[in-house]
Amino acid sequence: MVEERKTIVLTGGSRGIGHATVKQFWNAGWRVITCSRQPFPKDHPGKVGAENYVQIDLGNRKDLAAGIEQIQKSLNGAPLHALVNNAAISPKSLTGKRMGSIETEISIWDNVFQINLFAPIMLAQGLIKELEMGQGSIVNITSIAGSHVHPYAGSAYATSKAALSALTREMAADFGPHGIRVNSISPGEIETSILSPGTEELAKHFPLRRLGEPEEVAEIIYFLCSKHSSYVSGAEIQVNGGQHV
Repeated sequence: MVEERKTIVLTGGSRGIGHATVKQFWNAGWRVITCSRQPFPKDHPGKVGAENYVQIDLGNRKDLAAGIEQIQKSLNGAPLHALVNNAAISPKSLTGKRMGSIETEISIWDNVFQINLFAPIMLAQGLIKELEMGQGSIVNITSIAGSHVHPYAGSAYATSKAALSALTREMAADFGPHGIRVNSISPGEIETSILSPGTEELAKHFPLRRLGEPEEVAEIIYFLCSKHSSYVSGAEIQVNGGQHV
C-alpha cells in the first residue's frame, strides 16, 4: 500500500525560516503550497510550480478570502495535513530603528495585526474542513519578542506575536475536537538576511553563544507536523539558544 502524499500550506516561504521549511518538507516528500503577495516568479527555484503557488495579500481581507478559495481549488477535495503561519511584518522607522508604542501610528498597528494575527486565524477557519480531513497540524510562528521588550522588534510586532501565542492556546482548545493539533514556535535570533545590525553581538550573551540557523527552526516545524508529535497540542516551543532563560 502506497502511503498518501501529504500536503502543507505555508505563508512566507520565499526566504529565511520559510524557505528552509519549504526545503525541509520537499525533502520529506510533501506537496508544498506556498503563499505570497507577489506574482509567481518565472525563475522560481526548487519544486514549487505555479500550481503550488497562491498569490495572496495577507494584509487585504478580501484578497485573503479569495486566496483561501484558490487554495481549496488547488487541493481539489484532497486533505490538508499542515498549515504553517510563518509570514509576518515588523515595520521599522525611516532610520531603521524599532518603532515604540508612542510613535507607531494606528494604521501601522492595523496592518501588522492583520498580517501577523488575523491572517493566521482566517486561514485556519477557511481551511478547517481540509485540515480535519487530514487530521492536520497548525503551526504558528511567534517570536521571543512576544514575551519581553526587544531591542530591535517594534511594539506592534511584539504585541501581535504575544497575541498569536495566546491565540495558539485558544485554537488548540477549539480545533482539537476536530482532530487538528495547534502549536507554536517562538524563534529567537535566527541568521537571515533581515537581521538588524548588532544582533550578532547580542547573540554572544546567549547560553549557546551563537545565532540560530533557519534549518534549526524548520526541523522543529516539521516535527510538529509529523506523527512524532501526535499528542502535542497547545504548546509553544522556544528555539532561541537559551535566550529566554
